[in-house]
Amino acid sequence: MDYAGYLKLRELLSLQTMESAKRGKPAHDEMLFIVIHQAYELWFKQIHHELDLIQDTFGGDRVNDAKLGRAVHAAERIVKIEQLLVDQIDILETMTPMDFLEFRDLLFPASGFQSEQFRLLEIRLGLTRDARLPFNEASYDASLLPEARKNVLAAEGRPSLRTQVNAWLERTPFVHRDDFDFTEAFRGSLNDMLVRERAHIERHALLSQSEKDVQIASLERSHKMFDGLLDDQAYAKLRAEGAWTFSRRALQAALFLFLYRDEPAAHAGFSMLKALMDIDETLAIWRLRHALMVARMLGRKVGTGGSSGYDYLRATADKHRAYNDLFAIATFLIPRSALPPLPESVRRDMRFGYEG
Repeated sequence: MDYAGYLKLRELLSLQTMESAKRGKPAHDEMLFIVIHQAYELWFKQIHHELDLIQDTFGGDRVNDAKLGRAVHAAERIVKIEQLLVDQIDILETMTPMDFLEFRDLLFPASGFQSEQFRLLEIRLGLTRDARLPFNEASYDASLLPEARKNVLAAEGRPSLRTQVNAWLERTPFVHRDDFDFTEAFRGSLNDMLVRERAHIERHALLSQSEKDVQIASLERSHKMFDGLLDDQAYAKLRAEGAWTFSRRALQAALFLFLYRDEPAAHAGFSMLKALMDIDETLAIWRLRHALMVARMLGRKVGTGGSSGYDYLRATADKHRAYNDLFAIATFLIPRSALPPLPESVRRDMRFGYEG
């Protein structure tokens, strides 16, 4: 075994073929364009490798506590990879718009929209077909090659990580017990917080009445969203409106883990939810940076894949999110000092047995 042989460097380094050179007019920056996008695909492959471990952990009827830490570690690694993907845009932007135009026309109709690995990544994280923006008045996979489209359809038929996490949250054992019901215990604390916030808004000297009305309306919407966590009928209405997408029981458990994250039995679960939010957020940052780069390179030109360029890409940063529910839970967080205390029986079950 040797370094070059192990890494297949002879094959790897022979895969950067410039279309401009084939036509007798080499464009210097095309090499950078190829290397950056090949590196993206290699990192996508590594993300899928990490998702294999995570989904294997969450795929059964129970999550093995001993494996949860490794799943959290794998999710945190995905975040680091995504941050690197964002940083690669800085390198790509060393290519000026005029340098790109030297070879851009040779790429038609190839486009990053045709990345099968990226589409599979979105699906595995939990982005559904009906939650996507239309692409050129067609489905998002219309531009994929037939084999890739077949793989995308197959992936949509398998459980996503989001589905698995929802089922895992529903099994959280500390939320509803004979000796403690978290939602009932928390209702009073949250109501107290909302009353204080309303009073603060109403007597705020620097806000106009119209500004106060807007903030109070937002506070009332937050109260309605919380009511959805307590009542089946209210939840069904909110879910139909798209306000919530996780199940009611899963949302209650997620809120519990956020609030009682300092308890040993909740910490790993909270760390997993935080990592999922980091994955979602960093991917949105990458989409936004990509959109801004396209605007910088192309202005209002149509993309090589026929998309509307900046407008479409910018919209996906807002719309194509799999874990918005976890972000919305921050609406109901309260100071640690205001948390309803856990009964001794629950506190004991959530802590290490050797505490005494």
